[in-house]
Amino acid sequence: MDERPTWEPEAWGSSGGWPVPQEARAGPSLSSVLNELPSAATLRYRGPGVLPWGASEEEEEDGERNIQAIAEATQKELEEPLPSRELPWPMQARRAHRQSHARDQVAQGSGSRSAQWALRLRRSKEKMKAGLSTLQPWSWTLKRIGVLKACMTLLPTWLEGTPPGPPGPDISSPCGFYNPNPQGLVTFPTHLFNLLSGEGFLEWSPLFYGFYPPRPRLAVTYLCSVFVIGLLYLLLILHRSVSGLKQTLLAESGTLTSYSHRVFTAWDFGLCGDVHVRLRQRSILYELQVELEEAVVRRQAAVRTLGQQARVWSVRILLNLLVLALLGAAFYGVYWATGATVELQEMPPVQQMPLLKLGVDYLPSIFISGVNFLLPPVFKLIAPLEGYTRSRQIVFILLRTVFLRLASLLVLLFSLWDQITCGGKAEAEKCKICGYNFKELPCWETRLGQEMYKLLLFDLLTGVAVMLLIQFPRKLLCGLCPGALGRVVGTQEFQVPDEVLGLIYAQTVVWVGSFFCPLLPLLNTAKFLLLFCLKKLTLFSTCSPASRTFRASTANFFFPMVLLLGLAISAVPVLYSIFLIPPSKLCGPFQGQSSIWAQIPESISSLPQTVQNFLFFLGTQAFAVPLLLISSILMAYTVALANSYGRLISELKRQIETEARNKVFLAQRAVALSSANGAP
Repeated sequence: MDERPTWEPEAWGSSGGWPVPQEARAGPSLSSVLNELPSAATLRYRGPGVLPWGASEEEEEDGERNIQAIAEATQKELEEPLPSRELPWPMQARRAHRQSHARDQVAQGSGSRSAQWALRLRRSKEKMKAGLSTLQPWSWTLKRIGVLKACMTLLPTWLEGTPPGPPGPDISSPCGFYNPNPQGLVTFPTHLFNLLSGEGFLEWSPLFYGFYPPRPRLAVTYLCSVFVIGLLYLLLILHRSVSGLKQTLLAESGTLTSYSHRVFTAWDFGLCGDVHVRLRQRSILYELQVELEEAVVRRQAAVRTLGQQARVWSVRILLNLLVLALLGAAFYGVYWATGATVELQEMPPVQQMPLLKLGVDYLPSIFISGVNFLLPPVFKLIAPLEGYTRSRQIVFILLRTVFLRLASLLVLLFSLWDQITCGGKAEAEKCKICGYNFKELPCWETRLGQEMYKLLLFDLLTGVAVMLLIQFPRKLLCGLCPGALGRVVGTQEFQVPDEVLGLIYAQTVVWVGSFFCPLLPLLNTAKFLLLFCLKKLTLFSTCSPASRTFRASTANFFFPMVLLLGLAISAVPVLYSIFLIPPSKLCGPFQGQSSIWAQIPESISSLPQTVQNFLFFLGTQAFAVPLLLISSILMAYTVALANSYGRLISELKRQIETEARNKVFLAQRAVALSSANGAP
């Protein structure tokens, strides 16, 4: 019988976890062997502060010296650029780096002074661009769109002359009079309350619809800007949704959700610092737990009896009825607050007290923000009782939160339109003369813009108040009370899905209000910048990582679809206002028109006859039918091509599975043969 090396419990390699035979103690250590592996090259991407594999306890105690040495090596590598193929970058970035490096070598080898100056100038531009990118919290698309909206409305207003002032009280009209400028001496508190409510000096300003004069060119530009920017938003969201769908389908396929992918390829070797390492470990652990729990739940659901199925579905039905009751109560509260605002504003005590009047003006915004703040935690308590997996629980919580936020906004708009159109009764006394409720809302477009302005402003104030009054005191209480009370209170978890849904809700408000408040996108951009800085501060100082995360692969498609839903919902009230409700007779660029859209045919009639014939041809069946046929053919071709690609992908997947089974079979045969040959 051949002698085998003996193992001792105390004989451990330098890594602290791998036993080594006695004969191998004098040979190379496990640390040196591991550092010779090709994967050890990823050490250079970990950054300074991360010790090599197999570091002993003595080396860890002397960590400062090692960190300094690694920092010097890293600085040397930065001064001497690596080859493009060794950089942990995508292929496109590697190609650009290789081309830039080649240009630098050509410039250095030429020896001419102009080439040297061109090289220095290009490097300075790259450094400046990198410095500016650090100041950019997100893509500049929102800022560009906001500036585009402002330019398309403000420039035509002043190019044709100074806009006239508001109509005076002596101007007689069948639809009453409208004079938003306050009369007499206005105190500073009144100015402050007007700034918060959008009334007073702000009501007749470029911020709102009523300020813009009735000029044909301005009216066409004002209306076209809405459709152009809406189409731009639609194309951007569809592009993002399609790319996110591709990533979701790839990530949710069986080849990438297997346990082998989580175990062997989920680690990021570019992490720096213990905190990031622990967060990544926690994320991988949570993903494995979700996978295992879903497998357990599927097995349990497969063996349930009919009585158990009935009990589970009864609990789910009751909980969903509870959710519907909570949502119904919230929507009724928003509807009541919107209707009661007009009645409360007419009461003498409210008119005499500016602070109370401001509270009444903000009553719908308070109700909407209140239900959006209180009900999502209730949804989080209800979701675990339904017996779903963790991933499905998060999806249900997000869907209910999305429905709450968007539907509450729709209820507010419905109640406002009910006031404007007298409940849809055109023959009502208040709406019979002008087609809208001119007594309570002489400039109803500005009133809608004020409501969206107050929603945006109150959302900002609510976010700042939550940070100052809830998150910071909670962090202090958790730090000052390390016992049971501190553990019960805990630090607030930073939930990325909730933050994203808040951004989508704010963007939906801007989409609804941008027609009635043209400068609202610019205000929303400033609000996003401020909230971004504040939330970044609270994230690193008061919040802890989320214990339950939303899969990034699902988020790539889920959130763009929710944003697309918000765009569709916002388009309904805007298009309804453009095509069906008569514009105000005393304010805005569409005075005297039967509808806002009527300005477009009137403007087309002033164009040359050839242009008129072409534009009217675009709206006839002779153009629409061929366009529909061509679109159908292209769609059928795309579907057929997608089906062929799908069959090809399925065949390739089957081949991969067959190869995997072959490898497992060969490995089993190799183990069996080696065991047979090694047996005495």
